[in-house]
Amino acid sequence: MADELELLRRANPVPVDGPHFGEGPLDHNAERHLDRLMRQRTPRRPRPAWGLAATAVVAALVSALLFTGQTTAPAVAAPRPLLVQADSTPVSLKTLAERAQAAAADGSPKLRKGTHVQSWSIGMSDNKPPITVPEERIVRWNADDSHTEIVVATDPLHPGRPVLGEEGKLVEDGHVLSEQTYPPSWSDAPPQSPPPTDVARLRAYLQEAAYSKTPLNTRELLDAVESLLGTWTLGARESATVARLLAETEGLRPLGQVTDRLGRRGLAYMYDRPGARKMLIMDPATGAVLGLETTFSKADPQYGVKAGDVMSYSAWMR
Repeated sequence: MADELELLRRANPVPVDGPHFGEGPLDHNAERHLDRLMRQRTPRRPRPAWGLAATAVVAALVSALLFTGQTTAPAVAAPRPLLVQADSTPVSLKTLAERAQAAAADGSPKLRKGTHVQSWSIGMSDNKPPITVPEERIVRWNADDSHTEIVVATDPLHPGRPVLGEEGKLVEDGHVLSEQTYPPSWSDAPPQSPPPTDVARLRAYLQEAAYSKTPLNTRELLDAVESLLGTWTLGARESATVARLLAETEGLRPLGQVTDRLGRRGLAYMYDRPGARKMLIMDPATGAVLGLETTFSKADPQYGVKAGDVMSYSAWMR
């Protein structure tokens, strides 16, 4: 634990003399930057890209289980991997991109800053069982460039049942975990600036958003798209541009039709990377990204995970 704490102290993506966040909490971009630094410095430990708030909840839960004598696992089940419909026909990303382009002809819906996402994230630690935290996050931006973020403990897979909340306690479904308003930010750097609707410019935009000086590989590109969706609710034209970009990306295999965790019909595309698989779920008519699921492709007894366990899942809504 000591070495991890030291890594956290040294990572610090926001210096104390920074112009905006010197004495305040990290914003979403800083959290993602910190997480990226951590994954680069500790490659032997597969960690999902989740926020610091969720990490704190898991840490508190582990402490509660250890020091209060509680031995029964909370009544929150980890989601099962999505299954591709057996009789469905795979659709190439090129074909989907053409559909998305046609659907975007009237330019509706429009691009909107802000996001609404339901997520499930697994927390792992040495010699302790993995724990899945379900959250719904709503981010709304105001005219003065301030924004409000509300995080709610809820699990659509088990409506009405208690879910994990702050300090590792079970809370009622819909319990507000946090509500914060952030002051205006006038940054025009990606992903704060509006995404372009040209494929080449979008590729450069995502590379800048990922703080990379070199072209992004497929894994990095999917991470950058996830970062984009953490800031913007894409319009029809932006979704079509993302679809065209992904159609030019190597390693994404069409699988067929799935029903996502919010009951929506989607097309699945798989990317395999060492130790994990990433499933991209896209709207079959508009090409909009509906979700991203990461599963372990091999067991890791040290962390109590099996091949096929869901590492993280995000479902975006309008």
